[in-house]
Amino acid sequence: MEVLDATAFIEGYEADDEIATIPAVREELTDETRFRFEAMEGGGMHIQVPGAAALDRVRTAARETGDLETLSEVDVRLVAAALELDAVLVTDDYAMQNVAERLGVPVESIAQGGIEEQRDWTFQCQGCGREFDENKERCPVCGTELARKNPT
Repeated sequence: MEVLDATAFIEGYEADDEIATIPAVREELTDETRFRFEAMEGGGMHIQVPGAAALDRVRTAARETGDLETLSEVDVRLVAAALELDAVLVTDDYAMQNVAERLGVPVESIAQGGIEEQRDWTFQCQGCGREFDENKERCPVCGTELARKNPT
């Protein structure tokens, strides 16, 4: 089974397997892409509503990788749906791919190359330069905003 994000509908992705998505993806689509969604739904596409346990696992993994602040609620729900269904996640979103890989969820990219390696982001204060493993709203030392930094 493959779980499709909005990009799959926008790009006209042709699945080789059974397909699924979540209800919120429909809201991200307009015009002909929404029609494509509705046609696929009428053709038997599974609509998954992920449970609390899967959502918690995704949020925990996203917090560990440093991607939580980057993911939308729809992104979290899509990864959770793929996790619950033991499915391939079809997306071009790098943060989703990173979290899915952390959880052992296989990923297939659509129009972009997939991620080459999983990353655990660090966060650096834009004022004093201190680095932190977890994202905080502001630096606890000087109060300046933190920025996500690629670990070396």
